[in-house]
Amino acid sequence: MSLDTVVEDIRDEARARADDIREDAEKQARSIISEAETDADEIVEERKREVERQIEQEREQRLSSAKLEAKQERLEARRDILEDVRESVEERIVSIEENRTELTRALLDDAAEEFDTDEEEIQVYGRADDAELIKSILAGDDGTGVGNEYDEFTYAGEYDCLGGVVVETENSRIRVNNTFDSVFEDVWEDSLREVSERLFEE
Repeated sequence: MSLDTVVEDIRDEARARADDIREDAEKQARSIISEAETDADEIVEERKREVERQIEQEREQRLSSAKLEAKQERLEARRDILEDVRESVEERIVSIEENRTELTRALLDDAAEEFDTDEEEIQVYGRADDAELIKSILAGDDGTGVGNEYDEFTYAGEYDCLGGVVVETENSRIRVNNTFDSVFEDVWEDSLREVSERLFEE
C-alpha cells in the first residue's frame, strides 16, 4: 500500500469523524436551542401572567381608590347640605318674633327651678337683641300678666346665642344653659338620622 493511499484513508476517516462530530454538535445545538426556546416561551408566558396580574392589581387599586374618593365626596356633600340646613334652621330660630316672650319666659322659669333664691343674687344672660325682653320679664312688665317672680334675678349681660337664657349664681357655683341653641342641639341630634333619610332618601 502506497503512502498516498494511507494518507488518503486517514483523510477520509478524519472527514467521516469530523462529519460525525459536526452532526452530533448540530444535534446538540438544535436540542439546546429548542430547550432555550421552550424556556424563553415559558419565561415570556410567565412575564405576561405577571404583567396581567400587576395590571389587574393596579386596576383594582385604582377602582378601589376611586370608589373611596367618590364615597368621601358624597359624605362631604351630605355634610355641607346638612350644615346648610342647620344654618337655615338657626336663622329661622334667631328671627322668631311670635311667642318669643313666652318661649324666653318658659326657658327662664325652667332654669329658675334649679336655684335657691334665698342664698344669693342670680344673674341672667341672653342674646344682645333680647336684652330689653329679658329685662322686662325679670321686671314683670313683659305683657304676659304673670307678674314679677324674679326679685333676686338680675340681667347681667350678653351671651352669644340664638335666644333664650343662661342663668347662674353670682359665684358661678350653679349654671344652667337654657338657650335656644341648647334646645335646638338636642332636637338636632335626635332628628339627624330622620333629616338625613328625608334629604338623601336612604
